[in-house]
Amino acid sequence: MRKKELKTVITFEATTQAIGMESACKKHQIAGRLIPVPKEITAGCGMAWMTPLENEESVVQFMSEHEIIPQGVFQVEI
Repeated sequence: MRKKELKTVITFEATTQAIGMESACKKHQIAGRLIPVPKEITAGCGMAWMTPLENEESVVQFMSEHEIIPQGVFQVEI
């Protein structure tokens, strides 16, 4: 069994926003991927963006610069 690690999970109000985040991150080569929202988090849509914890500050800055508005930014053991 794989050991759980603390990750940054970003939620959005709509699936289209989560997909937009995925597209923007791929374009700018930012590590992460779409995942189903973990059960520990209540969110507006069923998809979230997950990235390594050490990327949290730079990803939050990236979203601000690109006017990507998250519903929430969480640290979750996944």
